[in-house]
This record gives sequence, C-alpha cells and structure tokens, in this order.
Amino acid sequence: MRAAKEGRITEEMKTIALEEEESPESIRQRIARGTVVITHNNRREAHPIGIGEGLRTKVNANVGTSADLCDINLEIEKARIAVKYGADTVMDLSTAGNIDDIRQKILKEINVPIGTVPIYQAAIEAISKKGSIVSMTEDDIFNVIEKHAKDGVDFMTIHCGVTRETVKKIAKHPRLMGIVSRGGTFLAAWILHNDKENPLYSNFDYLLEMAAEYDFALSLGDGLRPGCIFDASDWFQIQELLTIGELVEKARNTGVQAMVEGPGHMPLDQISANVKLEKTICKGAPFYVLGPVVTEIAPGYDHIVGAIGGAIAGLAGADFLCYLTPSEHLGLPSIEDVKEGVIVTKIAAHAVDIVKLGDKARVRDFEMAKARSQLDWEKQFKNAIDPEKAMAIHNRVKPRSSGACSMCSDFCAIKILKEALKTSGECF
Repeated sequence: MRAAKEGRITEEMKTIALEEEESPESIRQRIARGTVVITHNNRREAHPIGIGEGLRTKVNANVGTSADLCDINLEIEKARIAVKYGADTVMDLSTAGNIDDIRQKILKEINVPIGTVPIYQAAIEAISKKGSIVSMTEDDIFNVIEKHAKDGVDFMTIHCGVTRETVKKIAKHPRLMGIVSRGGTFLAAWILHNDKENPLYSNFDYLLEMAAEYDFALSLGDGLRPGCIFDASDWFQIQELLTIGELVEKARNTGVQAMVEGPGHMPLDQISANVKLEKTICKGAPFYVLGPVVTEIAPGYDHIVGAIGGAIAGLAGADFLCYLTPSEHLGLPSIEDVKEGVIVTKIAAHAVDIVKLGDKARVRDFEMAKARSQLDWEKQFKNAIDPEKAMAIHNRVKPRSSGACSMCSDFCAIKILKEALKTSGECF
C-alpha cells in the first residue's frame, strides 16, 4: 500500500492486473485508496491474490484440526482439494495438535495465500500453560501474531472491534445466540474476567507496525456477527462495524492493507443493506462475508444456504466469499465436504461476476452454451466447474439416441430442431 501511495507499481500489482485484465495503474490506484488489497506476505513466495473493487469475486476455504480429529495430512489434502476446485485462498483454523507445525506445513504445501486467526493459538496455549483462556497476556496474543507473520501468513483475522463497551452491554442485554465467533468469545471472556479493554483494540497501532513490517493484510474480524437470523443487524453488529470503520481509516493512514469481515446469519432482505452499510462506513474497504446464512433449518445443506446468501451479497458489492460446507453446524468437514463447499461457493461467485464483470466473466459460459447447442459432450465436460461429476452423471444411463442425454433421449429439443432444419434446408 505504501508503494501504491508513492506511485510505484510492484510486481504483485502487475500480476493482479494481468490476471484481472486491468491496467497496472488502475490496480495501483485502488490499492492506494484501500478499495483493493493484495494478500501476500513479504516472507513467502506464494501466488498473490487481489481482493476488492472491480476484481473477480474471490472464494476462501477453511481447513484445520480439532480436538476430535487431528490429522495434518488430512487437512493438507483438504487444502489441495479446495485449491483444485477453485478456492483462491485457504485459512488454517487449527485448534489441536502442533499448531505451529500444521501451519508451517500448509504454508509450504499450498501455493495460494494462507490466512489464520492467531487468537485461537494464543487462547489454546494459555489453557495449556496457564490453565485458562482468560489468563493469556497481551504479550501472548501479539507474540502469536508475530509468529504467524514470520512464518509467512498472508492475511490474519484480527477481532479488534470487540470492545469492552460492547461486551459489557451484551452481558446485560443478551442476544438469542450470544457471540458465536470463537475469536470474539475468547476475547469477550478475557475482557469480562480482567475488566480491561481488548488488547487488539487498545494496541492497534502496534498491530499496524507489525502488519507493515511483514506486509500481511488485516482481515478485521466480525467477532459480534449474528449467529442466527434473529440477531441480524442488531446494535452489537452495527456498533462493531462502526468501530472497524475507524480502524480501517487508521490502517490506511499507516499504509497497511485492511479488509472487513461481515455476517454471519442474515435474512435475504437485509443482505444488500448490510453490504452497502459496510461499504459506506469503511469507505469501500473489501468486504469478506461468511455466507451469509439465510435460514436456520438446513443442517447438511448449509453450503447451499451460504451460496444463496453469498450470491446476493456479491451482487450488492461483497468482494470475498468464505465457503460453508455440508458439515457446517454439525462437525469437522470431510474432503468431499470441502470439495462441495468450494464448488457451490465458486458457482455463487461466478454468477456474481457474470453481472459485475460482464464479458470478462462469461467466456466459459459462452463456450458451454455453444457446446450444448452442438451436443458436443467433450467440450461441455471441459467447461464444467466439476468435469468428473458431470461426466459421471452423463454416463450413468446410456441414452438410446446418439448425441443426446438420457433425460430427453429421442425427444432432445436440440436434436429434433437440427433435424427439422436440415430436412427443410434451413441453416442453424
């Protein structure tokens, strides 16, 4: 960001410009304004990704161990599958095992930007060494952040907007679902026990110094995001956003890249207004949304629920969609869950880009439409987001009519029309 403000175009900016079919200068200007961020730690040689104004809608996939299932090889394979099917970034949310080793292996094995939530490790180490989350010190928190930065983490979720004021108020006026963010809850518990301000808020200037040194992007976490549609757009969520808006401005003034995380669970009719509110309060900062989750009654299908919300959010201006998997609210995702989560979120992002970016985003759709009009199955599979699945479904039942599929068989509309036009001597 400092380079952009000084008028310099870096190699990362050139890479983003080429991939997004934009001029390097236009990318530089957006980075200087803070409406685009490039996730790329200066200690890591991963492929950079641009997120924000006028760029392709990006997709993130979460992986990571838990106390109930801690298998680093499984998590690395999940990350590989996520990238294979289109994830632009991967976040390591590990909470069990050797967290340092897990993070370092993922950073080494996966060539896309990697994000983390450092407060998880700080809290888990406090339990291990001191007996409780609330016993962690400010130094414990910042030491973990620096450790992640030194390892090469490209962006970090930091819950700076969970302030003492909001936590005290939520204790007196509880929501239906309270605080569902793990990081937000860890900090809320710490604030209530120690009766002190959130160290990530009170020491934000120190955080900015660290971010500038390692050039990791801040993802200002929504620790008070609604955990059900009945808590959506309440005072706590909006108050946190107002605080984050102030912190975005501070980050920009220091030359540090920042994006903003958003809800959460939210009814369909509130999504667009929430995106526009973030864009107004945070002056166009890239918006990173989890879903949003638009109904509570779909366990096992929450990846689809999140894709519905993500498509509406993206159309309203959200820039970065965090996937959900079929395991959301139920358990740790499997490899197949990760694949499905990425694909449905990628579909939502692409549907947004068809509208947002126009012809730049429609190339594969046009090729698919042509292939369908010609009953060219090989080209259809080539342009499919999941070629293996498309091919497997097509081959389940052998069609009676050559060239058609088993849905219409002899009554294939495209085939009948072609034959009728051919008989009449017309062209098609």
